[in-house]
Amino acid sequence: MISEKEVESISRLADITIPKTELGEFTSRFNNILEYFDILDKVEAEGESESDLYNILREDEITPSLPQEETLKNAGEKEDGYIRAPKVM
Repeated sequence: MISEKEVESISRLADITIPKTELGEFTSRFNNILEYFDILDKVEAEGESESDLYNILREDEITPSLPQEETLKNAGEKEDGYIRAPKVM
């Protein structure tokens, strides 16, 4: 079960505002959704398993990147040779 405090924390991380008046109802619905996932985790599959998975992506190849000066030329803010971005809360 997820508590209202945890829902508030998740909403801040997702930058979603949940009014205090709706927090209880939202928490209840959120927990109902999580209960469905618990049920799905317990379901046994019937028939053949599709566990033979294949990687259809290409192999990683090392290629030269842009020089630091050229990359920083397009940056809005710079600091000590890096692109400065807003702090994530």
